[in-house]
Amino acid sequence: DLQNAIRAELLRRGIFKTTSTILTQVEVDPYDDAFNNPVKLIGRTLTKEEADAEEEKGNYVTKTEDGYRRIVAAPKPQDIVEIDSIRLLLDAGQIVIAAGGGGIPVLKQGMELKGASAIIEKDYASGRLAEMVDADILLILTKDENLWLNYETEKAVALHEVTVDEVKKMIADNEFPKASKLPKVQAAVDFIEEKKGSGRKAVITDLAHAMDALTGKTGTIITE
Repeated sequence: DLQNAIRAELLRRGIFKTTSTILTQVEVDPYDDAFNNPVKLIGRTLTKEEADAEEEKGNYVTKTEDGYRRIVAAPKPQDIVEIDSIRLLLDAGQIVIAAGGGGIPVLKQGMELKGASAIIEKDYASGRLAEMVDADILLILTKDENLWLNYETEKAVALHEVTVDEVKKMIADNEFPKASKLPKVQAAVDFIEEKKGSGRKAVITDLAHAMDALTGKTGTIITE
């Protein structure tokens, strides 16, 4: 759907450019600490009997308000298996959709890749992809026009232009919700710090303000 929507919009604007989607495998570290602390809920609600059966298979299960749910790890992405194909398509002038949903987590076992019982945060996968294609800007879309300090309180302050060092202090002070904003902010920091001195920046905003944010008019802009 996304590929077709982008293609149609380009044609409406008189732009003749191919859009391609790459099914993306993302390699993770089998020794990532996240595997010892699974936190991501997946799948439907289970009964007690179904939950017991999942645990017998070696899967993790947690109690919820409605019953039981499976939980899996959220390890950091290390490598993107199809990165060479993505670079070739970009070099050919195509628009490339990749790492959808965070990509498919895999573990390298000798010459083979095996599926991992995990979910990769899509923000971290996007940041890693941006690093590996040597992008200048990482644009992350969320539901708010800006990041905020003291969100939804009387002391709320919108963040516009901030440096990596300022953001790292905010992270250390637990200013960003771990389940929502923190992965976006950490992905932005990692992207910029991976190639210091290059002039990279990250922009976090909502879809409605994406163009204005890219030109510096709004949104949260993180620089070195």
